[in-house]
Amino acid sequence: MTISSPLCACVCVNMEGELFDQVVAVFNQLVSWVAAGAMVFGGVVPYIPQYRDIRRTQNAEGFSTYVCLVLLVANILRILFRFGRYFETLLLWQSIIMIATMLIMLNLCTNVRMATELNTKRRSFIATDSKDEEIRIPKRLFLDFDWSYFWSWSHFMDYVQCVLAFTLVAAYITYLLLDSALFVETLGFLAVFAEAMLGTPQLHCNYQNKSTEGMSQAWEWWNPKNYYVESIKMVLMWTSGDTFKTGYFLFTQAPVQFWTCGLLQVFVDFAILFQVYYYSRYPQKPVSHTVSHTTSAKAL
Repeated sequence: MTISSPLCACVCVNMEGELFDQVVAVFNQLVSWVAAGAMVFGGVVPYIPQYRDIRRTQNAEGFSTYVCLVLLVANILRILFRFGRYFETLLLWQSIIMIATMLIMLNLCTNVRMATELNTKRRSFIATDSKDEEIRIPKRLFLDFDWSYFWSWSHFMDYVQCVLAFTLVAAYITYLLLDSALFVETLGFLAVFAEAMLGTPQLHCNYQNKSTEGMSQAWEWWNPKNYYVESIKMVLMWTSGDTFKTGYFLFTQAPVQFWTCGLLQVFVDFAILFQVYYYSRYPQKPVSHTVSHTTSAKAL
């Protein structure tokens, strides 16, 4: 008994359809993994060349540790926000990895800064023909609670103590007010809003200077993200990254705070992108300003 040709054709079509569905499913899974990896690790990738550059040159002047402070606070608050308002686990891992990255950057910058201060002291002693055999650097400790040295301590463990103290206090307050919807939503907003505003001081600085040349001239104590951008390619790189992140928030239906602040961050990125284009195309005479501190870090 032979199978009729129409039946054979139908079986072949079904097999081809199943194979196509399997290929599409595998492709979708692959895209999902790539997107997840980009979300979790994409935010820390720009810090890798920054870390290597600081370690190679033993010069941390081009990197502002206040970036670490803002991102640590933002991601700790984001983790606490998850106890009151559930969001995707990938975003939780993103915060954990970012916290670890900022601690690593703080450890490196602290060690390099202390080594630089020690070398400066040694050169000073040699220049003055000092007979002192021991060179001491005044210690600045977190437990001294001296606000004039806040976030400029002598040892990495002081930063760890500060982060732990903030985490415990914030966790305790969150525990007490976890039933308050207003508090939970405000907590989530503050978590993502702080990160979204990292670029605004640079935007303001560019406007004041009427130029983006160097773009590392930001407020002396702030210098967010170390935007040292001499090429429009770098601006496009972190603009596309923030756009991807915001699109991911929208696609996965993340809490409203995430995608609204993401859109705000993209808006700031495009504003700086416009400044780079406008001031390079139509150079203007720089206006006088009080900021004299410059850095030479590579862009993040």
